[in-house]
Amino acid sequence: MLARVCQRFALVFILVTVPLTGYTDAADDELEQALDAVPNLENGRRIFKICSSCHTTESWGTPDGKYPQLAGQHHTVLLKQLADIRMGNRDNPEMLPFAQPAVMGGPQGLADVTAYISTLPMDPHPGTGNGKNLAHGKELYERKCGRCHGDNGEGDDESFFPRIQGQHYAYLLRQLEWIRDGKRRNVFRGMSRRLKKLSDADFEDIADYVSRLIPPQDLLAPRGWKNPDFWHQVEH
Repeated sequence: MLARVCQRFALVFILVTVPLTGYTDAADDELEQALDAVPNLENGRRIFKICSSCHTTESWGTPDGKYPQLAGQHHTVLLKQLADIRMGNRDNPEMLPFAQPAVMGGPQGLADVTAYISTLPMDPHPGTGNGKNLAHGKELYERKCGRCHGDNGEGDDESFFPRIQGQHYAYLLRQLEWIRDGKRRNVFRGMSRRLKKLSDADFEDIADYVSRLIPPQDLLAPRGWKNPDFWHQVEH
């Protein structure tokens, strides 16, 4: 009960502190309904087939950063991002058609697919940077990012802060630049302010450091792991 109250408070905080374009009462209700829904993982697996063509069947994305790793991400974070794309609060023209109710369904569909993705183990070898300035990246991360994203980049599901540990370097770098430049509109205003004066080199160091943060062992896939829900279908 307390966790649900915290989620509600966090959602209200996001809605009143971030300029959200396209948020309506109906859209807010849809997100609330999705948060309250009991996920159906089998339906989530079915919907995820649509996602797997870009994010891969393991949901590991691509090391070049074109597609992020989604596996192991907090269910609430995935849900909020999908809802933001659907509502027009996060600009993602490539993803927008797939996020529509006609494809993913209503609140129940969002709850199902995000819950399924959150159960998938993470890529133990994400794309990383050159490793030359990790100490500087660590210092900047602790000063600018750790308060919200956690000491080890673990995020917080109740406050909608994403898990960023083990995310691909190139994707992290692009998002940092977009947040600074105002291209990611669904973030806390405080985050934009914290990043405003950082250089591209600073972002490279932060992204490299974060990409090397190791998630808990129980969230990592074993060597050679393939998603058993899909790999045999691919081979045949």
